Amino acid sequence: MAIAALRFAGSMTTTAPVPIVPSGADFDPEHGRAPRRAPGARLDYGALITMMLMSFFLVTAEFLPSGMLTRIADGLGVSTGQAGQMVTATALAGLIAAPTVGLLFPRLDRRTLLVWLSVAAAVSNLVVALAPGLPVVLVSRFLLGAAISGFWAMSITVAAAIAGPERLGRAVMFNAAGVSLATVAGVPLGVLLGDQLGWRGVFAAAAVLSAALAFVLGRVLPRVPAERAASLGTLLVALRRPGIGLGVVANVFVVTGHFLAYTYVRVALERVEAGGDPIGADTIVVLLALFGVGGLIGNALFGLVVDRRYRLLAVFTPLVIASLLLVVAASSGSLWVTGAAVFVWGFFFASWLLVANTWAGHRMPDLLEAGGSLIVVGFQAGIMLAAALGGALVDLIGITPVFAVGAALLLVGALLFGVSGRISDRGSAALS
Repeated sequence: MAIAALRFAGSMTTTAPVPIVPSGADFDPEHGRAPRRAPGARLDYGALITMMLMSFFLVTAEFLPSGMLTRIADGLGVSTGQAGQMVTATALAGLIAAPTVGLLFPRLDRRTLLVWLSVAAAVSNLVVALAPGLPVVLVSRFLLGAAISGFWAMSITVAAAIAGPERLGRAVMFNAAGVSLATVAGVPLGVLLGDQLGWRGVFAAAAVLSAALAFVLGRVLPRVPAERAASLGTLLVALRRPGIGLGVVANVFVVTGHFLAYTYVRVALERVEAGGDPIGADTIVVLLALFGVGGLIGNALFGLVVDRRYRLLAVFTPLVIASLLLVVAASSGSLWVTGAAVFVWGFFFASWLLVANTWAGHRMPDLLEAGGSLIVVGFQAGIMLAAALGGALVDLIGITPVFAVGAALLLVGALLFGVSGRISDRGSAALS
């Protein structure tokens, strides 16, 4: 399967022409074209960095409960399992919101929409900080999930407006960097502040900072008129294009395979030995930090080449991650091998959102919102599938086979992306 996928990748042309969409007054709502920067124009780094910081705060807020779960449960008078549903509610809302946010606001300028989604995240964090009980918390976390997925679904359109289609991947890199930074520093910082401010104080601080960034977004982002009137038909049009539906399914396989393993990575790392003795909790924290550091470096490097090599990376990246899962599962006797594998795993997977969004943007330059929505839906579906299957599989077959299953799903995803590229090539040839 791996050889077949690489054969598909090797046969691809890695620099596909991308239509340059007119900017400014050339906006054409009938054909779904949003304004784009002229080729060669300087990137607006202020806008991109603000988007990156908003991504950082959104992802940090999403996973803050994981680092303060016991305190939140005690404060609300519920069990840790019940408090853990804060993350589940966020993911479920995200799955629903990603394909529908454009439908609910079909004519609203996308800059304005991003600002209001950021405000919704701030309101969610504030309500959590003041909530008297778990039901109110879960409702507010549902709002956060909708804000996060809506932000991600719309961000690809805004990134194209900021950078132009020929540098879409570099612009998306900033958003992905915010996610990587959150995995390295966001949640640990929240836990540290929790010792000083309490868990309610942490969410209140997140609310204030999110609201401040919402104001800045409104000041620094360009106006981005909505694409063609959004509808479920637009998503179906995107899925019917040659190779697109298969690529969307491939993304679900890749994300499910990764999170099937990563959700239980601590269980795997607890088996690692150094000098014949199991490693301690402090060493596990260092290994997890290596994953995040690798992600930061990988995201920056991938951003330099992804616009030219997105088709190859869509196949090669899942193959590498699959191999690394097998190494982590089999290298419990060597701390150094495990550490290297975890670092490289982070290097490649933290860039997957960047690769997937760039793939969608270049494949569907006239349907960026639909493409962004489909990618976010794939992520949320993959996370939920991994959560649903992972616990049962770990109890049933153990951690090593679960990592093997994750690797197999990644291999299927790589193969499907290879096939998707071939189908898209044939479709393009038939139209030319």
